[in-house]
Amino acid sequence: MTKFVFPSHPLLLGFEPLERLVERTARAGADGYPPFNIEVTECGEYRITLAVAGFGEKDIAITLEDRQLVIRGQQDDPGAERVFLHRGIATRQFRRVFALAEGVEVLGAGLENGLLTLTLQRQEPDPVVRSIPITRR
Repeated sequence: MTKFVFPSHPLLLGFEPLERLVERTARAGADGYPPFNIEVTECGEYRITLAVAGFGEKDIAITLEDRQLVIRGQQDDPGAERVFLHRGIATRQFRRVFALAEGVEVLGAGLENGLLTLTLQRQEPDPVVRSIPITRR
């Protein structure tokens, strides 16, 4: 019996980048900060919610980079003007990356009560049928 390895199957042509995407995503998801939820709404949208207590809008950057949704957070150092007896609220910088399938678009983002919420939706592409002419070589 032949072992099936996804990108090396002879009928799957050009899917090598998918294997690299899966490997890269697995490595990027190792850090657990900040915690997040992903849900599907009734209307078929995706909602990603990150717990970003203490971060304001100016501390968070959201970008779309080559079909990857990248969320970065970095706060300014409170400096010497604040003296903490106990510092239990995490304010470290973070970077969360979500790989998006072709056709998934980011509709918007909002920050409320320490929760950053992003709404995404899959845009179904129109089916493409094309005839390929046979040429003599």
